Amino acid sequence: MSDIKNILFSGVGGQGILLASELTAATLLQSGYDVKKSEVHGMAQRGGSVTAELRYGKRVYSPLIEPGTADIQMAFEMMEAVRYLPYLHKDSTVIVNTQMILPPSVATGQATYPEQVLDELEKRDIRVIAVDAFALAQEAGEVRTANVALVGALSVHLDVAVDVFEEVIEKRVPERFLKENMKAFAAGRAAGGK
Repeated sequence: MSDIKNILFSGVGGQGILLASELTAATLLQSGYDVKKSEVHGMAQRGGSVTAELRYGKRVYSPLIEPGTADIQMAFEMMEAVRYLPYLHKDSTVIVNTQMILPPSVATGQATYPEQVLDELEKRDIRVIAVDAFALAQEAGEVRTANVALVGALSVHLDVAVDVFEEVIEKRVPERFLKENMKAFAAGRAAGGK
């Protein structure tokens, strides 16, 4: 089991989590790994929590990640990073988008968004890499590329050649958005190495 690695994608519906997990899975498959992936997106249309679990290695039998075994969490929203802390272990890496998406209870004034979320994450025995994916996407010329910027940040932490990621993006992203997605991916790689 030690050769199997686990990546947990978490966020809010509409952030492109499923595309990010598909790009990552396709890249790992193309690089010779056995890959299994599972998605939970039933609440995506209502802005609810969305996750994708991806496991890869020499031979993988199940797509589901057990609590305490995620090697990398890619959190598309800060509170979603906290929500899935039980899935991490002491050597986990959390790549967290610094974007805040207010849940309905906060937006309506019934609750408040917790302050210092990043500080709380950094107090844990995990590696935290904060990425302003929304700003990177804006710089790339298309705000909808934040998910690909996060894939770029993730790519730095995987034993996969960058050109394989780029090939997969070229195949899976519509031509009219390809230039912006490639810029966002490169910017994410630069930000993910911090």
